[in-house]
Amino acid sequence: MENKQMLEGLLPTTVLAEEAAASITDGDTFDHNHNSPSSVTFTVIFSTLVAMSGEYAFGNAVGYSSPAKTGIMEDLGLSLAEYAVFGSAMTLGGILGAVFSGKIADLVGRRAAMGISEVFCISGWLAIALSKDALWLDLGRFLVGCGSGVLVYVVPVYVVEITTKNIRGAFTSLTTVMICFGKALMFVIGSLINWRTSALIGVIPCVLQLLGVFFIPESPRWLAKTNQMKEFEAALQCLRGKSADISQEAADITEYTEYLKQISDGGILNIFQRKYINPLIVGIGLMLLQEFGGLNGFSFYTSVIFESAGFPSTVGSIVVAVLETLVAIMGVLFIDKSGRRPLLLISAAGTCLACVITGLSFFLQDFHVGKDLSATLALIGVLVFFVCFDLGLGGIPWIIVSEIFPVNIKGSAGSLVNLINWTSSWVVAYTFTFLFEWNSAGTFFIFAIIGGAGTLFIAKLVPETKGRTLEEIQASMT
Repeated sequence: MENKQMLEGLLPTTVLAEEAAASITDGDTFDHNHNSPSSVTFTVIFSTLVAMSGEYAFGNAVGYSSPAKTGIMEDLGLSLAEYAVFGSAMTLGGILGAVFSGKIADLVGRRAAMGISEVFCISGWLAIALSKDALWLDLGRFLVGCGSGVLVYVVPVYVVEITTKNIRGAFTSLTTVMICFGKALMFVIGSLINWRTSALIGVIPCVLQLLGVFFIPESPRWLAKTNQMKEFEAALQCLRGKSADISQEAADITEYTEYLKQISDGGILNIFQRKYINPLIVGIGLMLLQEFGGLNGFSFYTSVIFESAGFPSTVGSIVVAVLETLVAIMGVLFIDKSGRRPLLLISAAGTCLACVITGLSFFLQDFHVGKDLSATLALIGVLVFFVCFDLGLGGIPWIIVSEIFPVNIKGSAGSLVNLINWTSSWVVAYTFTFLFEWNSAGTFFIFAIIGGAGTLFIAKLVPETKGRTLEEIQASMT
């Protein structure tokens, strides 16, 4: 009742707003036919697969640079420094894409945003495949980054907005599965064939998604926000099935959308209002934890760690990629049963432990103690980190970010947290080498401290969103 009174206090005294507050906060109008298992229709499955092809394409981009390194440097005569620019160009493009991701998704819709992203990615892959010098190579990688910066935001937002509460977590967590699978497959393919051919293969999922967006419905919540009510009802009916009764779900979405329109607009400054601070802290905190918890450090040093433990780096990297995919699939199976918070807590605590183990291995190496033991500890640390990371921190932060922001600020808030994620990734990638040279063990102990703090952050501030409609989640946090 306290939540209801607080929400009603923010509303104008209109019948519509009062009805929206009652239906949202009481939660007694959300357990209807639209949340039954029958809502898993062919349209929802097909639409999710089309959207997820964008995440697979992103995985291809992530997995491309490592196996292509030798071939590119030899064919184009690049120095190590020039190739480092190529490797970082994607992150810089991702930062630019992140800045505009939310606004693009709000202005043209979720489908069109995915299509525009893939135009950039296709152009980038073709530029890489046909490049004759470093300039075109870097430009291509930058364009792929621009498209990816939008895709990693808009894909989970679209899937969250078209699915019902009982399947939303599983369907959206497919993002991690597709990224891991795309990364692993491109790594294997790139190790076997020419780098130009690999770039052309990277075009395939981009083209598939670009064509696929013409055959899937737009997000009903975006249509309601933009007052396209006829299209809103048609899209919702298409997603739930021709015989499904969508009247209650349509009323819930419409009422809450109208309520949001009355209290504020979605300008960038409005997201810093007091009522949005809670979701903003949660979203930003999860993004910082995802990037500053050691991911780039482990990714950067994995091959060296495997070699020091006596494993071929290529085989080890493939094993890790396959293991990541299997763990991500396990996360899909459990996320709507166990919930988001338990998986995040296990993930954060596990990555913290992995950083401690890896830091200890380098500590022993620094003092030339227990060479075999230190190599074994490093190997265990790598495997534990990637298993735990992909179980929760790899994908769940994006799911929660897509769930907690109301549709009126989702564009601005989404762009902000997406920008923070990509910028943090660049900062960690840039500083890791310097930190590692300063103190290899200390670097991983710093990651461990961040992981420990992140575990407490999740336990205290991150809400459980399992089994709740988007409107219920957002009303409880604002």
